[in-house]
Amino acid sequence: MQMVPFSLQNSRGEDIAFPGRRPSLVCFVKEDCPTCREVMPVLAAAYTASAEALDLYVVGQTQAGNRILEEEFQPPFDILDDSTLKVSFATDIDTVPTLFLTDAQGETRQNLVGFVKEEWRTLLDEQVPNTLDIDWEQLPDWRPGCGSLSVDPTLAARLQAEAENSPLRARRIEIGSADDEVEFMFDQGFSDGLPLVPPTPERVLRMLGGTQRDPQEVLAVMPPNMGEVTVEKVAINAVMAGCKPEYMPVINTVVQAICTNEYNVHGVMATTMGASPVIVVNGPIREQIGLNMKLGALGQGNRANATIGRAVRLLIRNIGGARPGGTERSTLGNPMKFTMCFAEWEERSPWPPLHVERGFAKEDSVVTVFTMTGGPSLIVDQESRTAAQLAGTMGLCLESAFNPKAHFSTDCLLVVVPEHVDTLVSDGYTKADLRRRIQEVTARPVKDLVGNEISGAGLSPRLAAKMSAEELEKPLPKFKREDDIHIVVAGAEAGKFSGAFHGWATGEIGSISVSRKIDEL
Repeated sequence: MQMVPFSLQNSRGEDIAFPGRRPSLVCFVKEDCPTCREVMPVLAAAYTASAEALDLYVVGQTQAGNRILEEEFQPPFDILDDSTLKVSFATDIDTVPTLFLTDAQGETRQNLVGFVKEEWRTLLDEQVPNTLDIDWEQLPDWRPGCGSLSVDPTLAARLQAEAENSPLRARRIEIGSADDEVEFMFDQGFSDGLPLVPPTPERVLRMLGGTQRDPQEVLAVMPPNMGEVTVEKVAINAVMAGCKPEYMPVINTVVQAICTNEYNVHGVMATTMGASPVIVVNGPIREQIGLNMKLGALGQGNRANATIGRAVRLLIRNIGGARPGGTERSTLGNPMKFTMCFAEWEERSPWPPLHVERGFAKEDSVVTVFTMTGGPSLIVDQESRTAAQLAGTMGLCLESAFNPKAHFSTDCLLVVVPEHVDTLVSDGYTKADLRRRIQEVTARPVKDLVGNEISGAGLSPRLAAKMSAEELEKPLPKFKREDDIHIVVAGAEAGKFSGAFHGWATGEIGSISVSRKIDEL
C-alpha cells in the first residue's frame, strides 16, 4: 500500500492537505471498530509527543462516527472526513486501523495493519523524539482490526467506477459462469414475469447516451420504498425493458410525473382495484422515436410503445418496491401493469391535442400519465350517422365504468378513432360538445342509482331514505365534472371501434393525472 496525496476537511470545514513539509503518520479509523477505539489514546500520545518532528493525520470514514470519536475521546488532533471513501479506496485500505509512516514527500516508509503492540511500540519509539505517555502494559498484545468501508461489497463497485471516471455507480452483481443471466434475474425478482435484457455495463452506457442528464442526478424519490431514482437506474431498467437510448427523455419525464403527490403512485399500485399508469405522449418526439399512434396503437407490435411503458413499470417495481404480494395488492391484476403507452395522432384530429388543452405549446413534447383500472374497452358503433347518436353511444358505454350505478366515482380516458372523429366533426362537434353529450345521456335520477334487489351496488338505500322526493328526482350525470372525460385521437383509418379506459378514484383521495414537458430536448 502506498499513501496518496489528499485534501480532506476537519470538523470545522477547514481543508487539510497531505503531504505536508515533514514526515507524517497517517492512520485510517472508523468509529464502530473496537480496535480503532483501542488505538485512539495511542494516537493522542503520539501527537502530543511528536512536537515539531512529525505531522499526524487521522482519517475517519463516516462523518457521524468522526463526531462520536471526537466527543468521546477529546483527541488533541482533528479527525479528517473521508466519508466519500475516495482516499481510503485510492490507498487500498482493507482493514482499519491502518497506520502509515511517510517521509516529507509523502512516500510510504512503513505501514501497519490492525494493532500488534510490539510493532506499534517499535515504530513510535523510533519516530517520536519524546517519551510517549502510554501505558503499554494495559494494551492488548494483538487486535485484528475491522474491514474498511471502502471494501464493503455494496460500495466497492461505486468507488471503482468513480476511480475510473465511469458514470456508472450502481452495484454490479457478479454471477457464476454457469448461471443463466435471464434465469438469474427471474430468481432475484427483477422481472415483471417476462424475460429481461441483461443490463451489462456496455448496454447501460449506451442507454445513458440517449439523455443529456448526469447519470447520478436524482430524478425523484419513488414510493413506497422511497428509493432514489437516478438517471443511471432509469437506464438500467430501460435496458431490461428492451428500450432504445432515444426513449430515455420520455422515461425520465414520466418518472418525475408519477412521483408527484398529485399522481400518488403508491396509492395507484397498492389499491386492490388494479389501477395502473397509462402514458400518453404528445408533440414532436412521437415521430422522433417512432411511437405508434395509428393502427394497433393500444396493442402489441411497436417497440417504443411497449418498452417505454414496461420500463416505467419495472422502475416502480425495482426502485419503488411495488411488487405483487407485497405492497401491490391488486385483486385480479391488470394487463396494463405490464405496459401501456401510446401517442396521440394529433395530425388526424381537428381538435386541440391533449397537451395543448393542458396549457402547453403545440411544439412542446409532453407526457401525460393517467391512472386507469380497466380498458381499453371497445365502443362499437358502426351505425350512427350523426354526432349526437355516436356521442350517445359513447356515453352509454362509459356508464359501465365501475358499474352503471357508480356516478361521480371516477374519470375516463376516451380514445376516439379516425372514422368516429369524422362522424363527430361532420356535425361540428368539439371536444366540449362530446363531453356535454356524454354527461347528458348518462344523467340518471338519483333514485335510479340506489341499490335494490337487482343490484346492491349504488347509493345506500338507508341514505336514500333520508333524501327528499326532489333530491331523488335530481338527474346525476356519470362524471362529476366534464373535465373528468379525457379525450385523445388514435387508431387506424378504418374501423368504427373507439376505446375507453376506466379510471380510479379521482382528486386528492386518489390520483390526479399529471402532464409534464420533456425538458431535455
